[in-house]
Amino acid sequence: MLELFHPLVQKWFTEKLGEPTDIQSKAWPHIARGEHVLLVAPTGSGKTLTAFLWALQKLITGEWQTGQVRVLYVSPLKALNNDVRRNLLQPLQELQACFEAAGLQFPALSVLTRSGDTPQQDRRKMLRRPPEVLITTPESLNLILTSKNSRTMLTGVKTVILDEIHAVLGSKRSTHLITAVDRLVPLAG
Repeated sequence: MLELFHPLVQKWFTEKLGEPTDIQSKAWPHIARGEHVLLVAPTGSGKTLTAFLWALQKLITGEWQTGQVRVLYVSPLKALNNDVRRNLLQPLQELQACFEAAGLQFPALSVLTRSGDTPQQDRRKMLRRPPEVLITTPESLNLILTSKNSRTMLTGVKTVILDEIHAVLGSKRSTHLITAVDRLVPLAG
């Protein structure tokens, strides 16, 4: 399934990770076709990279313009959100090195988290220069969507990744998540 990706993304993946996991091989063709995908697999099976890699490729290759939120990752677990950010930055740095070594441009991509703990000055910076990848919680997403100034940064979203949704099912937080997705769809198209 790596043949779906840019040759340098393939090279990076093979050198760093080897062969795709079963979940990656099954999911990427559907993701590449723009289908909605639900991934259910054990921890450590590569679900997060599966969800992100196609979108990152679109950003890296210029198919999606930068300067707007293109990938929205929502998880109810703030600690996980910080880990996801850290775990995305390393592959992005490695991919940048691959592209630059081949003499190809690599866009400046920003991956930021937004939660109730995000300082106000960082929130203002996000409005001036939205990250290409925004990682947030259902509650913070609802706050973004209800603020006229903030919601404009979500008009360019192309991919939404909902993670750990089982942690909110049957709770008030699931209502936050459903409401947020309902608001996001007409906004982002």
